[in-house]
Amino acid sequence: MTEQTTTRVVAVNRGAEHADGPGRARGPQYDALGAWVGRWINEGHVINDDGTAGPAITTSDVYEWAPGGFFLLHTAYGRIGETGVGGTEIIGYDEASGNYTSHFFDSTGNVVVSSLVARGDTWTYQGETTRATVEFDADHRVQTVLHERTDDGTTYKPSMRVTLTKIG
Repeated sequence: MTEQTTTRVVAVNRGAEHADGPGRARGPQYDALGAWVGRWINEGHVINDDGTAGPAITTSDVYEWAPGGFFLLHTAYGRIGETGVGGTEIIGYDEASGNYTSHFFDSTGNVVVSSLVARGDTWTYQGETTRATVEFDADHRVQTVLHERTDDGTTYKPSMRVTLTKIG
């Protein structure tokens, strides 16, 4: 008996095509991203080079499932000191590589691509010149985050410390 192909949408930008099998299914790797979903208030501060607290950070962050439930869409608006800031992030899981990836587009025109590794309730972003460690509390209602940066590619120094509290 030969396997039948059916016409279905495999990738939206390709339209309908003949394909084998039922298509992609969401596995537990996608479910792990659910810890982020919700509305959050983000408060903290920049860390000055001497380690003291710098300008205050306050943002409103929303994490929600993108259509289909395979990616998270994160939007953020707020202030660092007196400067209005924001951005859009897309977080996804790549089954082929077994890795999570973040693409962050900020309000000053930068694009930062980071790998994202989950170990229990701790998630670590690793970009080319930045990294961040996100620790969720047991109820996934609070995130504590240490952002770091490197100028030489080797030595990291703290750049921001924030706490996100889920409000919805």
